[in-house]
Amino acid sequence: MRLTLLYTSLFLVSGTVLLTIAWLVVFRQPILATFAPDAPPTPPDMIIAAQLPGTPLPPNVRGVDMLVTPTSHTVRAVFVQSLAVLALMAVMSTALGWVVAGRVLAPLRTMAAKTRRISERNLHERLSPPGPQDEMSELAHTIDALLARLEQAFEAQRQFVANASHELRTPLAMMRTSVDVAVGKPQPANEVKVLAGKLREGLDAADRLLEGLLLLARAQNNGRTEVLAVVLSVLAASALDARADAIAEKNLTVERRLDLATVQGNAMLVTSLVENLVDNAVRHNTTDGWMRVTTTTIPAGLGRWAAGGQARSRLFVESSGDVLDQRSVDLLGQPFLRLGTERTSRPGTGLGLSIVKAIATAHHGQLTLHARAEGGLRAEVRL
Repeated sequence: MRLTLLYTSLFLVSGTVLLTIAWLVVFRQPILATFAPDAPPTPPDMIIAAQLPGTPLPPNVRGVDMLVTPTSHTVRAVFVQSLAVLALMAVMSTALGWVVAGRVLAPLRTMAAKTRRISERNLHERLSPPGPQDEMSELAHTIDALLARLEQAFEAQRQFVANASHELRTPLAMMRTSVDVAVGKPQPANEVKVLAGKLREGLDAADRLLEGLLLLARAQNNGRTEVLAVVLSVLAASALDARADAIAEKNLTVERRLDLATVQGNAMLVTSLVENLVDNAVRHNTTDGWMRVTTTTIPAGLGRWAAGGQARSRLFVESSGDVLDQRSVDLLGQPFLRLGTERTSRPGTGLGLSIVKAIATAHHGQLTLHARAEGGLRAEVRL
């Protein structure tokens, strides 16, 4: 719209200047007119031809040449007609300007649409604009160079996490073996047994951290490999059954609403997604609290989450707990982030929800976290 208004304004200014120059050229001196002989020079219908000085008369025309000064009526008529023509051409220039502006901005719209589709999951894609080398192509090449640098940075980060996790496994295995050898000696001292127990706790926590880092790196790198049909409701039931002892220890009331819900994805990653959400609800719950696990399916074509002819599966995990701030809850998808000193003192790696978020993103889904007004958390995953 702004380009169209600019084009129209430029046309109006240039058209006005052109008409002004034409009026000055035509009306700044009397016009040489030819009249019929013996006819009064004033009636307009007696004019045979009007011409500028030096222009020959048409053939077979004879008359008397006289200089005629244009009247104010003539000037006014020409002025009104010129304005009408200028207004008509302004309308036409507006229509043409709209078409030209659309053609000019079409490459920008194409680049914007492609850029919106690019995320950390497909940083390898490029705009690669066709056509001549101009300002538009230079902008596209600049964005492509930026995407290349971002792809290298993301790949380096993921590779570092994977390599560091693998490299740390060896010294941890050596430490665990040394503890087992020390404890396995005949009649070990009580201090050695206590120390071995503490070291085993630390080694178990380090192992869980490494497993979480490896799982996070795998979800971010190739989360959509080995795509199979996974029944989300069955995974949720299995996760609850496997944690029956932890649930009973806190005397939690569990409500299950497990409707059939199927997901196309990586079975191992989707299983980890469900288990991490259930673990989070149990670990950060209060004694004598409650939790609710729900699975459901949105039929294809209903709602914005089921657009494109595909059904969407949803998993809800709600739990009681401390009152949380929503602004802090929105940051829980970041690695190693926990809320409050009480949460920090509890066991866990701080990777659970970040792993859930990475797996959901890898399966073209989304994790949404809501702080309940009564306390606790409501986690929703749509896949």
